Amino acid sequence: MFQFLHGADFHLDSPFSALPPELAAQRRRESRAMLGRMADYVNARGIRLVLLAGDLLDSGSVYRDTAEQLASELGRMEALVCIAPGNHDFYTPGGLWDTVAWPENVHIFRAGQMEAVEIPALGAVVHGAAFTGPEQADSLLAGLSAPADGRVHLGVLHGEVEPSRRRYDPISRQDIAQSGLAYLALGHVHKGMEPQRCGATLWAWPGCPEGRGFDETGEKGVLCGTVSDDGAVEASFVPFARRRYEIVEADVTGRTALEAAEQAIHGDTRRDLYRIILTGEADGTVDAGAVESALRERFYALEVRDETRMAADVWAGAGEESLRGLFLRTLRQKWDSAPDEETRRRIALAARFGLAALEHRDLG
Repeated sequence: MFQFLHGADFHLDSPFSALPPELAAQRRRESRAMLGRMADYVNARGIRLVLLAGDLLDSGSVYRDTAEQLASELGRMEALVCIAPGNHDFYTPGGLWDTVAWPENVHIFRAGQMEAVEIPALGAVVHGAAFTGPEQADSLLAGLSAPADGRVHLGVLHGEVEPSRRRYDPISRQDIAQSGLAYLALGHVHKGMEPQRCGATLWAWPGCPEGRGFDETGEKGVLCGTVSDDGAVEASFVPFARRRYEIVEADVTGRTALEAAEQAIHGDTRRDLYRIILTGEADGTVDAGAVESALRERFYALEVRDETRMAADVWAGAGEESLRGLFLRTLRQKWDSAPDEETRRRIALAARFGLAALEHRDLG
């Protein structure tokens, strides 16, 4: 039995251009520091094999010292590391995959067709291939049929599964089912997924280990797997991100924008990056900037967007001879006799939601 780690899409030296320059620089440093945390994790848990499925570098023009730091931390891992370059960090002669001094425990697939690395100590074989340009129109996995020779056959590739456009190694489910692999480690899709099966092959994308923007929200990490003595494979998600991107909506109907935003926030958010979207009906002008300023210290970074709509006079139409008019007159009488402002606020809110129901509208 042995354990393996499956990671992908580190995108080291991403610009984080949506952040202020000082925070962007810090996020780039944190992304590089993630490599050290990963090496410590691998060694502490006795992981023997690391499968890295491409786009570890954000481009072929990242800082050389970033690639050298990647090499150094991979070299610290007490495991064999197999890398399949992707569309952002594709292999080219004379590029970083060629010119950096990669340690002996790191194998980089450099060809645009499947190759195999035998690991006698684990009774395993790793199959992989590289992007050799920014696009890969044909499936790199097509035609692979690993032999049933008593060894565990694993694969590592950057690619998509049955995409609508054939640009980034378009792998079919049939390719996976016929591959003879026990596990296929994929990269490219930044949203992690539960491992799936095609035939006897378990396959998955781990997603990226650190979100880089509001299109990469939620928990991020890697997959860790176990190969049992009989060759059976299991894999599960391990959170690894230091910070998370989150988007929440705050309905301002019947309350101030700041009250709505505060009620939408839960838990400790000091390490995370949030976008709060103000929605619902506002009684006046909403100052998203003021909300952002009031709450900024509760987050690593905060963005507030105003998507509210102006509220109509809630009592307009009370004179109508209709069900709507009767509803409004009844609530207006209660509003007029209310003992305090809080009761009036609640009655007005009930009127707004009642009108929305009568008019088949959604206040959210």
